[in-house]
Amino acid sequence: MDKPTILFLTGRLAESSLRRQVEELSEIAGFTPLIEVMPISVAALMPADWIARRLKTLPSVDIQKVILPGHVRGDIQTLADQWGVPVELGPVDFRDLPQHFGLIRQKPADFGRHNIEILAEINHAPRMSIPEILGIADRYRASGADRIDVGCDPGGVWAGLPDAIKALIEAGHKVSVDSFSPVEVAAATQAGADLVLSVNSTNRHHALDWGVEVVAIPDVPEDLQSLFETRQFLLDHKIPYRLDPILEPFGHGLMASLERYAQTRRQFPDDKIMMGVGNITELTDVDSAGINTFLIGICAELDIQSILTTEVIGWARSSVREIDLARRLMHYAVQQKQVPKYLEPLLVMLRDPRTHQHGPETLTQLQATIRDPNWRLFAENSQLIALNNENYLADSDPFELFEKMGVTDASHAFYLGYELAKAKTALTLGKWYKQDQALNWGFLTEPERSHWDGEKTTKPKIKKGHKE
Repeated sequence: MDKPTILFLTGRLAESSLRRQVEELSEIAGFTPLIEVMPISVAALMPADWIARRLKTLPSVDIQKVILPGHVRGDIQTLADQWGVPVELGPVDFRDLPQHFGLIRQKPADFGRHNIEILAEINHAPRMSIPEILGIADRYRASGADRIDVGCDPGGVWAGLPDAIKALIEAGHKVSVDSFSPVEVAAATQAGADLVLSVNSTNRHHALDWGVEVVAIPDVPEDLQSLFETRQFLLDHKIPYRLDPILEPFGHGLMASLERYAQTRRQFPDDKIMMGVGNITELTDVDSAGINTFLIGICAELDIQSILTTEVIGWARSSVREIDLARRLMHYAVQQKQVPKYLEPLLVMLRDPRTHQHGPETLTQLQATIRDPNWRLFAENSQLIALNNENYLADSDPFELFEKMGVTDASHAFYLGYELAKAKTALTLGKWYKQDQALNWGFLTEPERSHWDGEKTTKPKIKKGHKE
């Protein structure tokens, strides 16, 4: 069977590099490559209607598909209609073509399964109105929570608890209640809560009246035997339960508490176990994603089926979503005995796995081909770089660079200031900056609408003589 012929469109500057790339790729991916070099230096500047005017027909060979640079704007379907073949956008950077052809490891078909339930706690619920509680619960559910845990405050009985429980259930939430007050718990279970956090030797006898599942904890975290005694009490009275040996914070016996989880699993291989991660994520000065992923990996290895989390402190305010992604990643890793790498990019937020560097030589060649005054921005090698038809400017300070650019048009200055701020952030954190595109923040990324179409940023007022 003949290999399909694929036509790649590019600009003059990228021709030689793209040619090498597709020649190597074609042998692996099984296609015959053709390259059409358009009369423009930078392929990213080609809008679809411009391409249609300058390439009215395709070369006289049997072409099965045309791949355009990922930056091309406009209606590419008009090109497909004009040429009579499928047309698609390739990656923004041609060095990502292997991934475009599926040659980089993709998520397996069975990726995404898990067996961990997420309990998302609403802390200090008695201080909130029911609409506020429902708003938080809906946000938790959208982030991946399976159950809403209503956290009560010690020192009194919350009269509004039954109404809050009923409102949550009416909104479609599964609900647990977190209280040591038997009066509060009784009211919550009567209202429909079907899980109670938590019981030990001081209050386990009340569970005889609740008729719901409970979470058993030790009397004090280091006393594992007291947890086992409460477990036996619950077994004897046929009360469903989960065991929680209590995760202790750093500096207060974290490793010992992890050992207790492992011991509990060894001793009771078929029991349900729960882990509350807030003592680590909320009480450690570090972004929570890495901690959550690490702890979920431990849970996957120990077959811990439920996680209690909350989002109180600022650095942990996306914990539910982090755990939702991590439980899928770690379930696959443990089940397939595969390291959890190159499977879930949405958890890589602060720094990018890799960045692309053009290098001074390529950027110098690019600047020599530019024929218009629009600024092209780059961030690499600790430098912010701005190019147009008259200037090659570089500086580590965005204010100094902007001063050299000499832009006085207010709207253009705002645009460039915004882009330079992104570029400086990328340099600081080791991220890949691509002009007019959002930085990659994993699942926190907010897509940006393009504001650079080759028209809106033309004709800036530029000072001459700042070539470096």
